Amino acid sequence: MTRLARILLTTSMAACLTIGFARADKPGNPAAVSDDNGEYRDANGYPTYKVDKDGKVDFYTYIGYIRYTANCMHCHGPDGLGSTYAPALVNSLKHMNYTDVMTTVASGKKDVTASSDLVMPALGQDKNVMCFIDEIYIYLRARSDGAVGRGRPTDHMPKPKGFSENEDSCLG
Repeated sequence: MTRLARILLTTSMAACLTIGFARADKPGNPAAVSDDNGEYRDANGYPTYKVDKDGKVDFYTYIGYIRYTANCMHCHGPDGLGSTYAPALVNSLKHMNYTDVMTTVASGKKDVTASSDLVMPALGQDKNVMCFIDEIYIYLRARSDGAVGRGRPTDHMPKPKGFSENEDSCLG
């Protein structure tokens, strides 16, 4: 199963499971408890970041910054700080876990009030987003937790073996 197919299946299942329920659990402790070739997971199994004491970030956090800047910044502002029409994702990730983020990105969201009509488009078919959703989530989680500052990370760990093959497979 390709990475994109796995992501779409996970997102679809998450959307089905969350319909009718209150907000899911908060993201929890971001500490990495497992490492699969440079891809870190927390105790809940959510993708997470690793930042060394010298500020060097894991490769997935770095690519998350690159992909966020290319695909999300035009609405959500630089470094996830928001804009006049899209929320600050560094704040949103303080109360949204991975499943919440995946569901919102893939399925979209509409928040209509008397004073605003905010719409997040469904990006579940956009490979430029969905093939890198874990990386984008990891970067924003690091920003939300204050582990990574504003701007492009100055140094990162090497590209993990197999990353390019997974990327090519997902993008087609």
